[in-house]
Amino acid sequence: MKYVITGSLGHISKPVSEALIKAGHDVTIITSKEENASTIKMLGAKAAVGSVEDAGFLTKTFTGADAVYTMIPPNFNANPWKKWIGQIGKNYAAAIKAANIKYIVNLSSVGADLPDGIGPVSGLHLAEEALNTLTDVNIKHLRATYFYTNLLSNIDLIKHANIIGGNFGVKDKKFGIVHPNDIAEVVAEELLHLNFKGHTVRYVVSDEVSTDDVAKTLGAAIGKPALQWIVFSNDQALKGMLDAGLPEEVAKNYVEMGAAINNGEMYEDYWKNHPETLGKTKLQDFAKEFAAAYSS
Repeated sequence: MKYVITGSLGHISKPVSEALIKAGHDVTIITSKEENASTIKMLGAKAAVGSVEDAGFLTKTFTGADAVYTMIPPNFNANPWKKWIGQIGKNYAAAIKAANIKYIVNLSSVGADLPDGIGPVSGLHLAEEALNTLTDVNIKHLRATYFYTNLLSNIDLIKHANIIGGNFGVKDKKFGIVHPNDIAEVVAEELLHLNFKGHTVRYVVSDEVSTDDVAKTLGAAIGKPALQWIVFSNDQALKGMLDAGLPEEVAKNYVEMGAAINNGEMYEDYWKNHPETLGKTKLQDFAKEFAAAYSS
């Protein structure tokens, strides 16, 4: 089988590629950086150097593949960000149609069922919509929950203020959270089996906790057992992100996403369509990774 993987050597795309190569398949990895080509070849894959903003490049790279894994890379320079994300989805859709691809595994997010009000995830809604215009393509949208690794951005806050938090707080173990390794495992599983038909959604999650659990568990791992999760106002969160150097467009989108987590809107469809199984990486497991990053 021939696969094309977007996302370069990222935390999900690289292990997915390794799993496919190990299973004996032909893999092409799309990267925007020429310097990644040698590492990609060392993995046993082909490198396609180009931009996901170039539908012609995507069409050429997709042609001849049995299946494609699509993800939309972060772009903190995009403005408006949601529209840019949606446009990449349109680029993928155009290339998939032109290249006559029949199977797509698409990385999306919890909250992508909603058309607006979910920050950058609203852009992923637009991308899902673009892909769903392809009537003769089998598409599995993998809606991942909040990434554990997003919590690493709190390290400076903990070190300087002895608190952790955001403009959201979630009680009663209703905060679904996921590790990139667990997402990669699901992506590889779907690509290797290709047993999905039509346009379907699968939620991907590792653990379900409260934000107080997050503070308690991470605090214990770094020697701060009294660490508390603080819920900031939207204005406080926005100021904190801007002070940290995030572009205003990105900061405003993240604040919007946090507000949607806080009011429960972002996870509403997740709980209606709860996954049967959770991933391997529990909060206690990630706490070790967090502690290593904290002390480095």
